[in-house]
Amino acid sequence: MELHQLQILRELGALGSVTAVAEALRVTPSAVSQQLAALQRGIETPLTRRAGRTLVLTPAGEVLAAAGAEAIDAMAAARTALDDFEGAATGVVSISGFHSVGQVLFGALLRELQTLEHAPTVQLTDEDVAQSEFPALTARYDLVLAHRMEHSPSWPTQGVRSLTLVREPLDVAVASTHPLASRRSLTPDDVADEPWVTSRIGYSPDDVLRAITAVANRPVEVRHRINDYGAVSAVVAAGGVIGMLPRFTSRSIQDRDIVRLPLDGVSTHRMIDVLARPENLRRRSVRVVVDALQRVMTRLSEWVSCPCGR
Repeated sequence: MELHQLQILRELGALGSVTAVAEALRVTPSAVSQQLAALQRGIETPLTRRAGRTLVLTPAGEVLAAAGAEAIDAMAAARTALDDFEGAATGVVSISGFHSVGQVLFGALLRELQTLEHAPTVQLTDEDVAQSEFPALTARYDLVLAHRMEHSPSWPTQGVRSLTLVREPLDVAVASTHPLASRRSLTPDDVADEPWVTSRIGYSPDDVLRAITAVANRPVEVRHRINDYGAVSAVVAAGGVIGMLPRFTSRSIQDRDIVRLPLDGVSTHRMIDVLARPENLRRRSVRVVVDALQRVMTRLSEWVSCPCGR
C-alpha cells in the first residue's frame, strides 16, 4: 500500500471518474487504473465497483480513502515541520479563481507578494464554474477561490478546508439615466417588473433573481444571460435592462454610466472563500499566500465600503 495509491483512491471518491483523476494528477487514465489494481491486490475487500460506465468507491473504498487522506495530511505535517525549522516559504503555489475575483485580486496579490523578502511563486488560472463544482478543483490546485450564496449549504468538510475572505453583497445595477437611479435602496417589488440581464443558472446573480421572484410573488423577465460582469455592466449602461453586480469584485470602466443600489428584503450576500486540501494548507508557502490574499481582500472591501455612482 503506497501513499500515492491512497491519493488516487481519494481522488476517485472526490472526482467520480478515472478520467477526472488522471486529469487532476496529470497522468494517463491507464496509469490510474494500474495503481488502483495494484492497491486492490493487497486487499481482499473490493474497493471499487462499476456503476454503469463509471468506477465508484465501495464502502470499504470510502473508509480506506478517508484513512488515506489522514495519512497524506500527516506526511504534509512532517514536511511542514521541516519547512518551519528551516524557515522556508519558497516554492510554487497554484491558485484558481473565478473570473471576477481574478480581475481584482490576481494583480494585487502579485504586488503584495513582491513586497515580501522570500515569497513563493504563484501560478494563476481562471476557473469559472458553478458553485457545486468548486470543491473538486482542490484536486488540481493548491488554493481555489470560490463563491457561494450565504444561505446556500456550506462547502463539504470531507477532505476540503475553507477560509472566508469576505462577505460580499450583490447590488442592483441600473443605468444612470434610469428612473430608479435616484433611489437610495430598492426592494423586490421595485425591480420585479423590470427586464433583467443576469447570470446563467447556478451562479450568484441568478440565485438572487430567483429570490426576488419568490418575494415579489411574480416572475421576472430575463432578457440576457451573461456571466462576465464587465459585459453585464456594459449592457446595463446601454439602458433597457437592469442587472446584479457584486459590490467588491466587479468594477469596470462602465461604472461611470451605471448606479449600484443595495437591495433590501432578500439575502444578497455571497461568501468568497479559499478552498484547499488540508495537507496543502500545512505548507508554509501556501499559508504565506493565504495571508497575502486576506490582506488584499481586506483592503479592497474597505476601499469599496458602499455602492458607488450614487
